[in-house]
Amino acid sequence: MGVIGFDVGNENCVIGVAKQRGIDVILNDESNRETPAVVSFGDKQRFIGAAGAASATMNPKSTISQVKRLIGRKYREPAVQKDLKLLPFATSEGQDGGILINLHYMDEKQSFTPVQIMAMLFAHLKQIAEKNLETDVSDCVIGIPSYFTDLQRRAYLYAAEIAGLKPLRLMHDGTATALGYGIYKTDFSAGGPTNVVFVDVGHCDTQVVVASFEPGHMKILSHAFDSDLGGRDFDEVLFRHFAANFKEQYNIDVYSNARASIRLRAACEKLKKVLSANPEAPLNIECLMDEKDVKGFIKREDFEKLSSDLLEKISIPCRKALLDSGLTAERIHTLELVGSGSRIPAMGRILNSVFRKEPGRTVNASECVARGCALQCAMLSPIFRVREYEIQDSFPFSIGFASDEGPVCTLSNGVLFPKGHSFPSMKVLTLQRSNSFHLEAFYTNQNELPPGVSDKISKSTIGPFQVPHSEKAKVKVKIQLNLHGVVTVESAWLIKDQSSHSTSENNIDTHAENMEGDDTRKSKAVKRQDIPVSESVDGGMTLMELSQAQEKECQLAEQDIKVERTKDKKNTLEAYVYETRNKLLNTYRSFATDSEREGISCNLQQTEEWLYEDGDDESEQVYAEKLEDLKKMVDPVEHRYKEEEARAQATRHLLNTIVEHRMAAGSLPASEKEAVINECHKAEQWLRDKSHQQETLPRSADPVLWSTEIKRKTEAFEAMCKHVMRHKSSPQKTADGSGSNPRNKREDGMDVD
Repeated sequence: MGVIGFDVGNENCVIGVAKQRGIDVILNDESNRETPAVVSFGDKQRFIGAAGAASATMNPKSTISQVKRLIGRKYREPAVQKDLKLLPFATSEGQDGGILINLHYMDEKQSFTPVQIMAMLFAHLKQIAEKNLETDVSDCVIGIPSYFTDLQRRAYLYAAEIAGLKPLRLMHDGTATALGYGIYKTDFSAGGPTNVVFVDVGHCDTQVVVASFEPGHMKILSHAFDSDLGGRDFDEVLFRHFAANFKEQYNIDVYSNARASIRLRAACEKLKKVLSANPEAPLNIECLMDEKDVKGFIKREDFEKLSSDLLEKISIPCRKALLDSGLTAERIHTLELVGSGSRIPAMGRILNSVFRKEPGRTVNASECVARGCALQCAMLSPIFRVREYEIQDSFPFSIGFASDEGPVCTLSNGVLFPKGHSFPSMKVLTLQRSNSFHLEAFYTNQNELPPGVSDKISKSTIGPFQVPHSEKAKVKVKIQLNLHGVVTVESAWLIKDQSSHSTSENNIDTHAENMEGDDTRKSKAVKRQDIPVSESVDGGMTLMELSQAQEKECQLAEQDIKVERTKDKKNTLEAYVYETRNKLLNTYRSFATDSEREGISCNLQQTEEWLYEDGDDESEQVYAEKLEDLKKMVDPVEHRYKEEEARAQATRHLLNTIVEHRMAAGSLPASEKEAVINECHKAEQWLRDKSHQQETLPRSADPVLWSTEIKRKTEAFEAMCKHVMRHKSSPQKTADGSGSNPRNKREDGMDVD
């Protein structure tokens, strides 16, 4: 089984893999290390990854990109509406308030959720990994932004399950980067922790992590983010600038044409990269719109002025991460800048002003998350032995619980897992209840969340259960913030203890196992009764919806395979037509009669014309039948051609065999020698007669002497000669009737045991 780490970015994806010699990045079918996060729907099949990106310009309304921005989000969120305005495909609001992506596929209107699109992308990445590693891939670790909410994390898990993956962990991008950085470092000071800041400027977001390193240990001190500030925002600055220039200079409105907008955005992204290394850069696009070629030019200093507001916003999450970590800039030892959007030179100056040191670029900006995830997968998988290294991550949000009777925690605002709390973590609530009740999970501080995100997480029903005489009994509820950062009510049970009654209404027990053991030892009257727990996630998928999504993905995958098989069969038929036509004029020419050549050529011409007209879009079976019909005509000619070479080889082999046995006959007694010589003469005469008959025929006639016949004659000849040889080499009888064995006699005449 492969041990894989996935970094699914907003624009590109990277696949890391753990191998015996370390962590590597898997190349896709185009031999690239990055795969576009794009799913495009053609007329009859999907194009995913690089093939999907190639279809984006020609088929924008059916090409889905930036799905990471939409997964686990509500349609009416302001940030979602802002993103949707920049995307060319059609969307609508689902029944649960989520997002539906609407498009035409297989001649009908279809709708997909972002989870389904992400599952398609996961399945494609899984396929790339399996093809590269030549083994099944299931276990994986997937990188996610630290600002992902509970619903977004669950959505990733749903998508992975639909794709046939088994995530061992959803890992924060910054934590994965820090792991890949820290585990290989050997120069950390033993006198105290080494504090490192990682600033990750991605395509659509900025994440900042403060990590503390010690030998064999890593602790995340704080996470901070801006979920709406990334490289694409700088691309958009250039896009708006040139769109305005072109409207004034060429009288074209790029905003009114989806294809022109896509082409201009792609050109602006390339221009931004050029400006990272050059003080100025030109922009040229042929036939952008209305058959007009456009030209533009911009200096780096002008670009930085246009982007000044964005550059200033970079410092906000940096200062927040530093504040939450409890450190000052002087206590930061190293600053690392990563991410696809981090190459703008002005960013270095902004970060230098915050942390008072130049940012380093010793970490691979595009691959660090995937490599860290693959490393974590190797640590969690039983396949690899990885040296002991402790990872302590912190959760970026505060989570609380409330019941029908109010908050269930003694902390302020009902907080059960405060911001910065390490996870995974488990807590047990001890409550006094007489019948079924509800527990609701929620984010306690709206300011910690990305703008517009709901504070609701899930609602769980504990029960039903019965308590005699309507008295309140002790109920324990186990709540876990798991390795994925998903909070769940794991289980609940009723404690029946007639010897004592608790007067506390609500309290938290963070050492459930020890407390349970103490209860059991106190009194034999203590009994535990499990209580059923049912969970309802706000915006989550039911088991039926998940099953339907898996079935839909299987159908789509089968359709893709069917179309690919049809394409392969069509290409095979087309190649056969061209190849056979060429052979018929050259190698097969003398092996076909005039009528055969004329008939085959006519059929080849008809098949070629059919392929480009009526046969352009046919089924696999039709192409297979056409190919079979052609082969029935060509096979006799091809067999004559191949038979001539095979007959020559078989003839040479028979003649060589005759020579070998004629030479070997010299050592045989007279009678056996004569028998072998006679067989040699017979074989030679047979071959001479048959060859003479064959030579009188033209090449275009069916042979009278087949290579298989010569092989059978050779085998019969060899069998006869070997029979004679064996008779000669059989042991001779001695005078006393016993067979002599030279190994049983020594030269001095003494017998040897």
